[in-house]
Amino acid sequence: MARKANQIPSYCLHKATGQARVRVDGRDIYLGEFGSKESKVRYGELVAQLVSGQPVAQKVPRKGRQAQQPDPGLTVNELISAYLSWADGHFLKNGKPTSEIHCLKSAVKPLVELYGFTPCDGFGPLALKAVREKMIASGWCRKTVNKNVGRIRSVFRWGVENEQVQPGTLQRLQAVAPLLAGRTEAHDNAPRQPATDEQVMVVRPLVSELIWDLVTVQRLTGARAGELLSMTPGKLDRSAAVWLFNVDGHKTAHHGHDRIIAIGPRAQEVLAARMDGLGVDDLIFPIRRDSYTLAIRRACEKHNRRNPNKPIEVWSPHQLRHAKAHEVREKFGLEHTQATLGHAEFSMSERYAQATLARAVEAAAVMG
Repeated sequence: MARKANQIPSYCLHKATGQARVRVDGRDIYLGEFGSKESKVRYGELVAQLVSGQPVAQKVPRKGRQAQQPDPGLTVNELISAYLSWADGHFLKNGKPTSEIHCLKSAVKPLVELYGFTPCDGFGPLALKAVREKMIASGWCRKTVNKNVGRIRSVFRWGVENEQVQPGTLQRLQAVAPLLAGRTEAHDNAPRQPATDEQVMVVRPLVSELIWDLVTVQRLTGARAGELLSMTPGKLDRSAAVWLFNVDGHKTAHHGHDRIIAIGPRAQEVLAARMDGLGVDDLIFPIRRDSYTLAIRRACEKHNRRNPNKPIEVWSPHQLRHAKAHEVREKFGLEHTQATLGHAEFSMSERYAQATLARAVEAAAVMG
């Protein structure tokens, strides 16, 4: 079978000679000593040529003493190491690392594998496209690929900001256009649908009281799971008919946004029962977000094993937020939906803030 044009050949060991090799169109190309910096740089160059459709010439590095070359400067590996050290202290919320750290490490993994030993200022658009091709080959969806290419650019942007990378390098990388829907082999995931009432109700007998209370409050408020998991009795303003929860360290706090969640009577009933005996700083929902998601998934899977003729689609907590958005929009319209879910644009002036909150309170009084 002919090799697909975008397939990336593996970096392999040729045991007889101890050299690194790749196989392209049925022929071996030797890259130098297996595991050496030179062989890995050559591997990255070759992959970039293949992805761009350029011919790949047979090149066998000579053995023996090489002429001393000038220092090419900071390598990609060194830049990534410095960037991640900075990121560990930057991407924090409430003193804890955010999920962006994990996303960054995932994004740079194919970059390290292909171009870790390449000088930063020698990393150009074709190399970036080769990294992108490796992401596609790993089965990542188109939007994830585009986001992770953006993260790689952020690494180089940080390098420029700290005078470790030449500005022209970043400028060249910005020339790589994003993947477009229907014009790439990267697949698109189906749009996430709201969790239906049927899907929600089938998990009720299969989860703990804590999980079910969290599901109920999230469904009634449309809040993000992480927002509810930070809720304590002391953060709730219970002075009016609709309670208000001012979320600290929320997703867009670093952009200057406020996030206030309106809590109506039905959600209040659940929270009041959970707060009985708690201190002002005790978590109302003492569980991790990944544990919450896992509990829902396992409950759905258990239901499907018990009811093979009536299976449901496995859903995630975030789909409760989608369900609330759909419900509010049907009853009140788009402005109330934006207010309830906290999706107002940053450019909106402060004079609209109270009006926005009023819409969220109105929706919560009726529906939450």
